[in-house]
Amino acid sequence: MASDMYGSRIKHLREKKERQTLEKLEKNGYMNEDDYGSVLPPEDFHFSPDFNDETNHTFYGAKLWARNFRRLMQCHPVYIDPEDAIAGRWMFILQRLRPFDSAVSMNNMEMAPVFNYDYLKPYHEKYCIVPGIGKMHHFAPDYEMGLKLGFGGLRKKVETYRALNPEAEEMYEAELEVLDGIQSWVQAIARKAADMRDAQTDPALKENLMEMAQAVEWIEDNPPRSFREACQWIAVLNMCNRTYNRAGAGMQLDETLRPYYERDVRQGVLDDEKAKYIIACLFINDPHYYQIGGPAPDGSDMTSQLSFLILEAAHMAKTSINLTIRVHDGMDERLMRRGLEVLFEDRKGFPRFSGDKALVEGFMKNGYSAEIARKRIAVGCHWMSLPGLEYTLNDLIKINLAKVFEVAYSEYRGEKERTSEGLYTVFTKHLRIAIRAVANGIDFHLTFQHLNAPELVLNLLSHGPIERGLDVSNGGVDNYNICVDASGIATVADSFGAITQRIEAEGALSWEQCDRALDDNFAGVDGERTRLMLASAKKFGHGFSAGDEWAKRISHDFAQLVSQRPTPGGRLMIPGLFSWANTINLGEKVAATPNGRFAFEPISHGANPDPGFRKDGAFTAMAKAIAMVQPGYGNTAPFQLELNPTILNRENVIDLIEAVIKTHFDLGGTLVNINIIDAETLRQAHNDPMKFPNLVVRVTGFTAYFVALSPEFRQLVIDRVINDR
Repeated sequence: MASDMYGSRIKHLREKKERQTLEKLEKNGYMNEDDYGSVLPPEDFHFSPDFNDETNHTFYGAKLWARNFRRLMQCHPVYIDPEDAIAGRWMFILQRLRPFDSAVSMNNMEMAPVFNYDYLKPYHEKYCIVPGIGKMHHFAPDYEMGLKLGFGGLRKKVETYRALNPEAEEMYEAELEVLDGIQSWVQAIARKAADMRDAQTDPALKENLMEMAQAVEWIEDNPPRSFREACQWIAVLNMCNRTYNRAGAGMQLDETLRPYYERDVRQGVLDDEKAKYIIACLFINDPHYYQIGGPAPDGSDMTSQLSFLILEAAHMAKTSINLTIRVHDGMDERLMRRGLEVLFEDRKGFPRFSGDKALVEGFMKNGYSAEIARKRIAVGCHWMSLPGLEYTLNDLIKINLAKVFEVAYSEYRGEKERTSEGLYTVFTKHLRIAIRAVANGIDFHLTFQHLNAPELVLNLLSHGPIERGLDVSNGGVDNYNICVDASGIATVADSFGAITQRIEAEGALSWEQCDRALDDNFAGVDGERTRLMLASAKKFGHGFSAGDEWAKRISHDFAQLVSQRPTPGGRLMIPGLFSWANTINLGEKVAATPNGRFAFEPISHGANPDPGFRKDGAFTAMAKAIAMVQPGYGNTAPFQLELNPTILNRENVIDLIEAVIKTHFDLGGTLVNINIIDAETLRQAHNDPMKFPNLVVRVTGFTAYFVALSPEFRQLVIDRVINDR
């Protein structure tokens, strides 16, 4: 049967990917980020980029980025597995081939040294800000535009507007050079597939390679016609995005592919088993972020037969996959239920679920219509973006609330009469300064980024850059909605809550006792006693606690400070609550805090209450707490839920979790990530990860093979999972 053949092929590809992950781990070390679909290049392959900054051994500007990308793609090795439906794998990230001199600060690694922002660095250091300056991608391309035009059509578009905008000659020349690189690599893939087809003796694999070669040959210059060609085109674009600068934003996968699927089914050249096989291969090729389901701009449900096939393809692939189901009123309830079934059965951390109501209503507060707001989809760790229409810097700017608190607490110690309200006044003063520093950094980035690292690949799939001759970071699109995240809200809310309860309400501790304990990092018997008293105060998430009230207040005030005043250059900032895995490095800069956290330990994760916020660890309480602190302007504050597989023994468990998710969204929640993992398995995997090469966990906004994570990242997951039980 065809289904058995496809299942066997996917099993082969999955097991091969797991081996390749171990090979990359051995050669390159831990990968504390998305589980990319890259493979190692041949041992004898070497590539060195050209530099235009010889002093710092780096390159910048459209000319050098385009030249280096073209050179890399023209010699890029070709990888094809005859059992795969998708040809090609990527092997390099050009962005990471920009080595700087060791004397250059690590904070400046993304912005070439010629673009100096030293005047902002004291603020970044003081408040432990991740400024986002010089960072690339993190917004969504419009795949439908690319599929409609094909690479040849994109070339004609560039040539057309090149004639109309002669002042932008350098940019257009760079875009054409990028297309040269892409198309030359596609040619090489097609030749390799044809050679493998001619040498193959197995009839089924020979037919597969024939279809592969035909698809790749066609899409070199032409728009895709079939479902397979469309998936191959998407994969090529994805691999080139990764090779250029690691870009990983995907699309509304079901609606984008639906016309090709329906046409091929009508013509009798595609059945559902083959469609699932092709999509599963697309997932294995690279874990880009895709959304299925959700509302069309008019509010109607976009769920289709293909939505379900995509879910089944993910279920078939059983690897690291970043797939989101958009939940909204009027959706096909079967899609959400099947998504939960896949989540519980596979235990790979996918799919996750985004909440349409709060996301749409929140984005409308920024002056957009409901129709536009519904086009903004989940395409990254916590990203929401209008495909091809919006530049956002999603997940790149982090304000460390815990460090802001530390600065405020230190300054406030000089006051004779101290109160939590007085401390909060100082905290908001410093928070305002930190936000202004971020705003100035955003303007610096948007002034110089096109000269530093232009988005030459993503420009091609955006509305405006080619037409205007302007990089997407430099006025190429109409919408600049810059994401500004706060991190560590539970750390700070619980610190204020502990002060309110233990010092002010109960008088069990004095400010001076708290000072000494923090200074000494809770050393000694007295220090540990003080720490336990502070740590046992009622926390954010407990329900009707001081920690809850402080969390609401901090989130509200942060959101207002970010959203109500644009940058000096007039760019809109949209608040979010998210830490990614920055909880580790942000915590390394923060001394002991009054919630009982030791110095330099990780700060709290995202919008979640700290593990142990309630003895029962009730996830319904967590769902309410995280809904309560949503910033409310269309960006997310994810709910990270850790579940033990024993929950499967509960009657109607799917109904239970579905109800929790929907309640969270009804209360204003925006995004739900779920891990289903046994604590003992996790402990064993941490001690000897090589024994669990296929264990996939949701680290934060992304899923990854546990074995590929560093011990620190593995500990981050363990602390969250085990302490939440």
